[in-house]
Amino acid sequence: MRRTWRERSEGLRARLRQRMVAWRREPAVVRVEKPLRLDRARALGYKAKQGYVVLRVRVRRGGFQKPRPRSGRRPKAIGVTRHRVNISTKEEAIQRALKNHPNLKALGAYPLASDSLYSWYEVVAVDPHHPAVNS
Repeated sequence: MRRTWRERSEGLRARLRQRMVAWRREPAVVRVEKPLRLDRARALGYKAKQGYVVLRVRVRRGGFQKPRPRSGRRPKAIGVTRHRVNISTKEEAIQRALKNHPNLKALGAYPLASDSLYSWYEVVAVDPHHPAVNS
């Protein structure tokens, strides 16, 4: 499974391209049933039981600054700052996932795919207070 993701055959690329079309229309943070890369999720500590959550997070690609729009915008929609300087996009994905789900603790994240505008990560998180996790 790991080799399949590392080599990315033409069939896998085509399936990812199809999925990215659908992912672009979804919200930035989406809870998914099962991880797409099971080997990476397991390496981070994922188990297929209650209390473990997998979130697909979309992060915008590009540099730190975006050109300031010339025409009028309300301040919220200007969107000049894209990323923080000291944080990788992977870490940014983890922080966004935890912002949406404050009761979870992140075990880690790994990249899924990227196009010219976005990168998608899967964040593996766990509910530390769930009885199935504590046992």
